[in-house]
Amino acid sequence: MRVHAGSFSVPTRGKGTYEITSQVEAVIRESGVLTGLVTVFIQHTSASLIIYENADRSARTDLESYFDRLVPEEADYFVHTAEGADDMPSHIRMVLTRSSETIPIDRGRMQLGAWQGIFVFEHRRAPHSRSLAVTVMGQP
Repeated sequence: MRVHAGSFSVPTRGKGTYEITSQVEAVIRESGVLTGLVTVFIQHTSASLIIYENADRSARTDLESYFDRLVPEEADYFVHTAEGADDMPSHIRMVLTRSSETIPIDRGRMQLGAWQGIFVFEHRRAPHSRSLAVTVMGQP
C-alpha cells in the first residue's frame, strides 16, 4: 500500500464556488496510486468542500443563493461577529456542508460522476487563500 500526502492553496475572490478537481487529480498523478482512495480536507472554518454539478454554472449560482437565504448575514441573533457580519454565517454554512471529501480511485482516476466536480465553497465576502490537504492511499 502506498500513502502520499500533498497540499495546495486556492485563492478565492469572495463568496462562491471554486472548482479544484484538476488540482486534486494532479496530486493523485503525483502519488502513483492506481486503485485506492483520495481524501481532500480544507483547513478552514469559514469555507467548505462540496462535490457538485460542474457542467452548468447556474446550478452553483442557485446553491449560493439558497445558502444566502438559509443563513442570512446581519441576523440580529448572532453574537460571534468579531470579523464582521459574514463571520458567523460563514461558520454555520461550513457546518452544513463538509470539511472533507473521500473519493474512490480506479485506474488512476477519481470515480466522480459525469457532471460532478470538487469545489471549495467560500462563505466569506473578502478574498482568501484556502489551504487544502490531500491524502492518497492505495495500490500503485
